[in-house]
Amino acid sequence: MTHIFSKILDTAINEIAKLPGIGKRTALRLALHINRLPSEEVEQLLSAIKNLKTELHSCEICHNLSDNRICNICNNNKRNPKLICVVQDIRDVIAIEATHQFSGVYHVLGGVISPMDGIGPGQLTLQNLFDRITTTPPEEVILALPATIEGDTTNFYIYKNIRDNVKRITTIARGIGIGEELEFTDEVTLGRSFIARTDFETAYSKNS
Repeated sequence: MTHIFSKILDTAINEIAKLPGIGKRTALRLALHINRLPSEEVEQLLSAIKNLKTELHSCEICHNLSDNRICNICNNNKRNPKLICVVQDIRDVIAIEATHQFSGVYHVLGGVISPMDGIGPGQLTLQNLFDRITTTPPEEVILALPATIEGDTTNFYIYKNIRDNVKRITTIARGIGIGEELEFTDEVTLGRSFIARTDFETAYSKNS
């Protein structure tokens, strides 16, 4: 895309285009849309973006994103703290919550082990998970990571580190296609995968 005659517009386009999945043409449409908005709506947008960086926190227990030190899920006495679901990121929490099939709590890793991308166990919240389980052993840990090589590697790494402290370790049923992310799975399929979850050791031995 050639240089825009307005440096202000050009700068806005370049910054918006840095967002994931946003090309220069989409960035141009968004910049022009923002320019046409009433000033108060632009201020609200700017405030919302600023608050994402300054006011949004990582839950001290599960590492979910939260307005407070402890997220609403961990702080909800109707949730079962003895049932922990391990997920890759907040998008998976949103997807699972939409199924209304899970009443426990979460642990958000912030990714999966991927040596090719330079992501090892130290870059994730794995040690926090292990410490959490050692301090207060849960009745069950559900491994709900992506059905990918990286997800399976992370699942097995977690399993080896927690199997002596957890009564039951399960994984969601593979109604989800290999290579699929949870966030793109329809709610019915994902919900059924939770209901039909299986012991991790059994599932791992079948897939080995």
